[in-house]
Amino acid sequence: MINEITIANIATYDKQPQILSGLSTINFLFGSNGTGKTTISRVIENPEHYADCEIIWKNETKLQPMVYNRDFVDRNISQPAYLKGVFTLGEQHTDTNEKIHDANIQLDKLSDEIARLKQTLSGTDENSGKLGELAELEEKIKARCWSLKQKHDEKLKGAFEGYRGSAEKFKSKVLHELATNKSETIKLKDLEAKAERVFGDRHTTEQDIPPIDTTNVKKHESNPILKKRVIGKEDVDIAAMIDKLGNSDWVRKGKSYYDVNNRLCPFCQQSTNESFASSLVEYFDETFESDTNEIDSLLRNYETDTTYLLDQIKAIIDLPSQYLNVEKVTSEKQILESSVTINSQRLMEKKKEPSSIVELDSISNTSESIQHEVTLANEHIKKHNDLVSNISNERIALTSQIWKFVLSELSSDIKSYQASKGNLEKAISALQDKIKEREDCKRRKEIEIQSLERQVTSVQPTIDAINSILNTFGFRHFSLKRAASDTSYELVRPDGSNAQATLSEGESSFVAFLYFYHLLKGSESSSGVTSDRIVVFDDPVSSLDSDILFIVSTLIKDLFSEVRAGSGNIKQVFVLTHNVYFHKEVTFSSKRNEEALRDETFWLVRKPDLITVIEQCMSNPIKTSYELLWLEVRNSKPLTVTIQNTLRRILESYFKILGGIDPDIIIGKFSGSEKMICKSLFSWVNAGSHSAHDDLYVAISGLSAESYLKVFRAIFDKTGHLAHYAMMMEEPYETLDREN
Repeated sequence: MINEITIANIATYDKQPQILSGLSTINFLFGSNGTGKTTISRVIENPEHYADCEIIWKNETKLQPMVYNRDFVDRNISQPAYLKGVFTLGEQHTDTNEKIHDANIQLDKLSDEIARLKQTLSGTDENSGKLGELAELEEKIKARCWSLKQKHDEKLKGAFEGYRGSAEKFKSKVLHELATNKSETIKLKDLEAKAERVFGDRHTTEQDIPPIDTTNVKKHESNPILKKRVIGKEDVDIAAMIDKLGNSDWVRKGKSYYDVNNRLCPFCQQSTNESFASSLVEYFDETFESDTNEIDSLLRNYETDTTYLLDQIKAIIDLPSQYLNVEKVTSEKQILESSVTINSQRLMEKKKEPSSIVELDSISNTSESIQHEVTLANEHIKKHNDLVSNISNERIALTSQIWKFVLSELSSDIKSYQASKGNLEKAISALQDKIKEREDCKRRKEIEIQSLERQVTSVQPTIDAINSILNTFGFRHFSLKRAASDTSYELVRPDGSNAQATLSEGESSFVAFLYFYHLLKGSESSSGVTSDRIVVFDDPVSSLDSDILFIVSTLIKDLFSEVRAGSGNIKQVFVLTHNVYFHKEVTFSSKRNEEALRDETFWLVRKPDLITVIEQCMSNPIKTSYELLWLEVRNSKPLTVTIQNTLRRILESYFKILGGIDPDIIIGKFSGSEKMICKSLFSWVNAGSHSAHDDLYVAISGLSAESYLKVFRAIFDKTGHLAHYAMMMEEPYETLDREN
């Protein structure tokens, strides 16, 4: 049966959907003409024709909807000359009927079993059951994958391109890589470093860093002159004295002054002879001069070569290479500069005192350290340049390695996911196989029932039943008979002429209802007689007098009994009407107190502000036509286009009952515009009586509606009947303001 109906964006229904939920076996909908009841019946009959409407079936099992409304009457009574025959089971075929009965029981059991299996598979809301568990499992692994993506996205995003905007795509990629990725697992730190290069913006080759040349500087450090005592000739007569005093450097310095001082001794200012002068010259011979020149040359060359070396290192530091440890090289350069400074000072001392022995600090350790950094940088530069020349392949390889890392991080989660998914998929597959098997059995059983029905169905019982009812209620001037086709009916007069085109409105309505009612127990074909159905009666008593109204309500209530007992193939009934008397008759139940029975629902269909609204009621909202009129007045949003007529009908009904009240006296208690409004409300005196079903109204604005309501209340107040007004409006009498 139907669990819920959603109606929107059709006829008088707005885009805001009206929902009938929690529907039961028997459902009553009351509303005035034009409020949208027939639209409900049409949606039930053909929901696929209305894009914004929806029918939700219990256990997703759709039953055959059979709808009686004016569309049914037009199709079957008003236009065609013949009625389609209604096939019903012949009572004389007891054995076959029992087989059909047993087969229908088996069919119901199969339907129930299919429903249970589907509930286990999908749950009652289609979001639970085993499929729901699988969906939850997929969401869990998706969330875990996405969490890992967010954790590493900043540094590894190059490998995630195309999957960074969708958690579902990212999860699918992980599962795809699980089946195909054969890359080695690399540490995250190495992946991040490589990703910065491969996916970075710098994809141009870099120049190698030139090596530093320390050959000359190191050669200077081992020059023999540094360890040679440079002194004069030893066999000169003054040599023994100089050697004894150890003042060769002092004498050499004094000689320069002696040569320019007319051979006066620069130390004692005494004149010297030619022999002394010759001895000095002979002592500082060519060998001595050669050695001192070599010392001078060493000093100059050392300064030149170390300056060149330091310039090389500075140029290396100034290179914009991302792979050189500039901080390390700069530190080593500073150490080298200190060594060079010290060595230069030592060479200066050697120059001043050639006889001294000096040793220069070696730059080997420092220069080798610098050269090592240059070598490392060049190795990285080579890798970078190789990468740049093969960037496409490098990206593919690195991307695969990064996804392999992701798989290793998710290893335990994936194992748990695969195990759970395998079990769920096995269970789901088994359920789907069982459902398919039961549905195949159900189809075979339906074919079997159809075959049995064809053996025993006939159109004649319907003719007999309808003619019996027509005769009982005095419709003797026409009857139903089998047409020449033998599978259809025609309505004929006693003289045999076709009566369908000349039936009155009431006669057509009654025949249409009887035809529909018997169609519920049969089918328009020789099979399908016993298929499960839901039934909709939309205003079945239009144009019928009270006697016929009674028999229609009785037949429908008999149908309720069958539905409640589960003895037929009707599983759910909807009754929609605007007729208060019919509604009261068809809803009467001695078992009901105030609240609705467990197997029934009540609804009001209204059209405030020209938009249909459907409201559920916990009890039968319609008690008498007089109460119905007051119900409309009590409503928080009265129907502005009909409120004037509603108020007039209440006054007519109430003051007619009292009798003896002259409307002119009541009108005389008002003045001005209120008097005019009061007079219009008592227009029934001149216009005649109007029943509760009259659709006459005068269109008025919301502001006018408030004025009418105000005068309406004042009428009861001025005539001393405010207590009745309070009772019908369900307001405490003590709280009402009364006029003096």
